Amino acid sequence: MSGLEIERKFLVRGESYKRMASGSSRIRQGYICSGHGRTVRVRLRGSRGYLTIKGPSADGGLSRYEFEKEITAGEAEQLFRLCEPGAIDKTRWLVPAGRHTFEVDEFHGENEGLVVAEVELGSPGEPFERPDFLGVEVTGEHRYYNSCLTKRPYRLWSEAERRPSQGQGPG
Repeated sequence: MSGLEIERKFLVRGESYKRMASGSSRIRQGYICSGHGRTVRVRLRGSRGYLTIKGPSADGGLSRYEFEKEITAGEAEQLFRLCEPGAIDKTRWLVPAGRHTFEVDEFHGENEGLVVAEVELGSPGEPFERPDFLGVEVTGEHRYYNSCLTKRPYRLWSEAERRPSQGQGPG
């Protein structure tokens, strides 16, 4: 897959998403390089590997270019050796809502306690159903980017940092 990725990100309230989920999988990922808004990521999702390249964010964090290629689990394991320090460990829950599926990431390890939901859209203004578990929108707040969470994990955030900025995200 490659092309423009348009998504909105929200904090999650409660655990109702778990009973609404159509499935879940464990994800481990690391970053071969991250900086200047660009990332090269390696991921293991269950037994499947992926190499992903993302460009800088645009539209207040709403969109960015993404190229993703499936690789073998063995190739992913080899590439993990090249990653920067820090890794992401999370469970991804797939939650259908109307015409969309929310990806709810429940973080483990250094980012335990953080749960975010993302929805991919076809256009920036596309309407979507808002499930009750959606909290404050954090689209464009860099500290919630997985690449940033490898450098400054959620467990190190102060109480003030754990409160989302006001007025972030589109619409």
